[in-house]
Amino acid sequence: MTECGLGRLFISVLLLYVGGSITVQGEPGAGKVVWENKWSHNYTKDRGLFLYDTFPRNFMWGVGSSAFQIEGGWKKDGKGPSVWDHFTHTEYFRFNNATADTSSNSYTFLDKDLAALEFLGVTSYLFSISWPRLFPNGMVESVNNKGFQYYNTLIDSLIQRKMTPIVTLYHWDLPLALQEQYGGWSSEAMIDIFNEYAKFCFQAFGDRVKFWITIYNPFLIAWHGYKTGNYPPGQRENPAAMYTVGHNLIKAHATVWHTYDRQFRKSQKGFVSIVLGSHWIEPKNDSFNYKNFQKSMDLVLGWFAKPIFVDGDYPDSLKTQINPPLPMFTEKEKSFINGTADFFAFSFGPNNFRSLQDILKLGDRISLHLGQVLNWIKLEYNSPRILIAENGWFSDSHVKTEDTIAIYLMKKFINELLKAIRFDGVNVFGYNAWSLLDGFEWQFGYSITRGLFYVDFNSKNKSRTAKSSALFYKQIIEQNGFPVTEVSQTVNGQFPCNFSWGTAETVLQVNNVFLSPAFIDRNLYLWNCSGDKKLYKVSGVTMWPRPPQCTDFSNFKQHVALVRKMNVTHYSFAFKWSQILPRGDLSSVNRSILSYYRCIISELLKLNIACTITLYHPTYHDIDLPAPLLIKGGWVNKQTAFAFNDYAKLCFQEFGDLVKLWLTMNEPNINVQNKHDTYRTAHNMIIAHALAWHTYNRDFRNMYHGLVSLTLRADWAEPANPFLKSHWRAAERLLQFQIAWFADAIFKTGDYPLIMKDYILFKNKKHLSSSFLPHFTEEEKQMIKGSADFFAISHITTRLILHKPKNGSKYEMDHDGSLLRDVTLLTFPSPPHSSFPFLSPHHSEMAVAPWGIRKVLEWIKLHYGNVDIYIMANGVWDRSTISDQLRIYYHKGYINEVLKAHLLDQVNVKGYYALKLKDTNTNEHSLGFLSASEPKTSVEFYNKLISANGFPLGMSSKQCSTETDRPTYCPMCVLIKEEKIFIFFGFCLLLTTVLFATIIFIHKKNQRKPY
Repeated sequence: MTECGLGRLFISVLLLYVGGSITVQGEPGAGKVVWENKWSHNYTKDRGLFLYDTFPRNFMWGVGSSAFQIEGGWKKDGKGPSVWDHFTHTEYFRFNNATADTSSNSYTFLDKDLAALEFLGVTSYLFSISWPRLFPNGMVESVNNKGFQYYNTLIDSLIQRKMTPIVTLYHWDLPLALQEQYGGWSSEAMIDIFNEYAKFCFQAFGDRVKFWITIYNPFLIAWHGYKTGNYPPGQRENPAAMYTVGHNLIKAHATVWHTYDRQFRKSQKGFVSIVLGSHWIEPKNDSFNYKNFQKSMDLVLGWFAKPIFVDGDYPDSLKTQINPPLPMFTEKEKSFINGTADFFAFSFGPNNFRSLQDILKLGDRISLHLGQVLNWIKLEYNSPRILIAENGWFSDSHVKTEDTIAIYLMKKFINELLKAIRFDGVNVFGYNAWSLLDGFEWQFGYSITRGLFYVDFNSKNKSRTAKSSALFYKQIIEQNGFPVTEVSQTVNGQFPCNFSWGTAETVLQVNNVFLSPAFIDRNLYLWNCSGDKKLYKVSGVTMWPRPPQCTDFSNFKQHVALVRKMNVTHYSFAFKWSQILPRGDLSSVNRSILSYYRCIISELLKLNIACTITLYHPTYHDIDLPAPLLIKGGWVNKQTAFAFNDYAKLCFQEFGDLVKLWLTMNEPNINVQNKHDTYRTAHNMIIAHALAWHTYNRDFRNMYHGLVSLTLRADWAEPANPFLKSHWRAAERLLQFQIAWFADAIFKTGDYPLIMKDYILFKNKKHLSSSFLPHFTEEEKQMIKGSADFFAISHITTRLILHKPKNGSKYEMDHDGSLLRDVTLLTFPSPPHSSFPFLSPHHSEMAVAPWGIRKVLEWIKLHYGNVDIYIMANGVWDRSTISDQLRIYYHKGYINEVLKAHLLDQVNVKGYYALKLKDTNTNEHSLGFLSASEPKTSVEFYNKLISANGFPLGMSSKQCSTETDRPTYCPMCVLIKEEKIFIFFGFCLLLTTVLFATIIFIHKKNQRKPY
């Protein structure tokens, strides 16, 4: 696989979900339930979520390395050459002229390695003995004393530091003499030679070493040595030799195990195993043939695991389909091999994935789901005790200490391991991160690195520096996993009794088709004039029809009924500017749409549901600007701000008596980012908002007592690497560019945030950007400052931000922030209109991170004081049509974090609006609580949550009066407002009638008077 291919593999890491099952263990194919259960997603259970918990007591936290990769000193102090020394020296063109002659030079700088181990706080260290350093020609004749002393010192030093040595006898560095004299592992003679070498090590070090690894990942030795040619002896496409080598490696391992069991176990009380590595694959859909997956796993892992852990023989899938056929074990050999491992030492890292293009041709995808493969091993191989001998990934060589991506892969791997232990009962007793140091990475030389410590290979003393991944691993070891924190716990409590519970619609779909068109037809008709029961229009005669009524609109009652099902106190939707004022000014007002809006608002008020209105809500597909304004430049033209003010004033006049919460604009800080002139557009939108606010404040507030603000997109930005100050600064800078960009001007200073202005100026001076922020006049600053009555936000997700300098004059480049995905979190597809300024195809998903909403609420309080805050939109895109468990999980988590902000942080949160009411397009990802025909499962959940007013113990009903929580409604006021013309004429008619009656009465009374 090419490095580019590895990169794509790396990016494709996905969070998967594992289900539980019961099966007969130890039968070949028993692990198939792991693939089947991949399709059982239930977000109400913890299996697919990040698990906050700790590992069992005495869990072994370790780190691994191999002699050839880090020791260096390739011929120092009498060391003999290995096959890898010879391979890199003679096939130097493969490795860009690089060798492992010095590498990290651990042979010389053992003290530095020990210091690194102490820094991490590990309780075990897995390392390998260099066979040719101990016995230069491979034969146990005369030991190399200096090499012997080196390993004695290493083991003693570990014991002194209370670290358990885990020693590998053979990690690929076969003495060259054995390859040249015997042909290496292709010869059966190697079995006894290896046994003699192992026996010496047991005798010399076994009093202190309790965990032994005979051979490290025999699959790679055979596969790359005789199939791909990437490992010595470099043979290609020699399957007969490949299977012979594998055969001899198995017998060599079994022989050594029996030697230890027979001669050393009783006195030394140690354990012996073999490290086996594997990949993992998952089906793309639920129509898969598990036999193909089984064969794939058998070829890599089962080839060696089944003989050793099950029955002493190869998997049936290999015996029947391999050509040339596998060597045969005799019945005696099967009995000899079966059970020759005291634990299952497992390697799960990139070395096993690099051969997948040759192994897999199934049309399915590889997966880095450690938890699933561990569960599979449990089911296939009789629930063995498991040691993770190797786990980790790689970084490109240009990455030195800031290996941010490695942090999240490590977090993912270890958390999946924890879930496998807690949920699936997998018996894992230790974990080794790979590797301690950067070193020579086999066929990739120094082009990639895998160490927790960065090694400066060009320095004389090979300095070691802890990477970010080392700091993270140290933290995990100290905490023994991921202990429960406030973030992972729910809080019980309730919101204030006057808390606003709402549901939000992006833009209300206006249906102005009347059910009764006859009421708006001005023509006069004659009916049945000829006895045919038909209507005949009278030419030249027109009449004034009655005004349209609410019941005339075709979907009016249905929409009101849908809102009512939500049990909310508030309903938020947006007017359509381009439809209300199609010409962009007051010369043409669409009264029909205004009537429809009035019907919705007034009817919901009768149900004690107040409407929150957004005046301008552009979407990805509809900018919602009247065409004449768009032709004149749209928001780049300052005149659009004045036109918006006229539009806002019209809406205040028409609906001010019914609407008490107004939002001038929705997410202008997001919607302007793809515009031609982003900063000028934002500048004029801020002015437009301020003009509208002042119009309401001056002309309508005393009359209607409403509140006006605008909704800002406020997703949280978290530093991708918590150990780097540059990432903390980048995250804060993004919040300044995203939220403070508008909020500082409106809530604080009347001008743009200083951080934003200074950073753009900094990039200007460095000639990295020619962007500039427009200037507000002093008069404009005074007008803008304080032009909001509350802080309204929409919040969808949290993003990990890293600092990445960019050259270009665009908003998305000016803040130098880039995204990184946390692969441990649930994600959902990102709809187009929710795009971020730097959202790339590789980051087209959003994370479910409830804690982010609490953090952004705290951030707002810190920067703008304890203002009233309304969460105007919070929601998730759930693929489910009816049983939307992801939506329930999402809202439960986010609303509980809002409650934490209210109870624990004293943030003045006034309302929460769940996004959104109803699905509008069956072809897009589901967003609404209601499908086209029926309520989804989440409706019942949200109803109960509202009824309980939060999360009281036992979800009991709230203790305050329901009636005081609802907006007051005056039916007579609405009637007078809606029918004022008819009421006026009715009053005049009544007054006239009374007057005439009085005159008649007086007249008759006068007639009865006698003269």
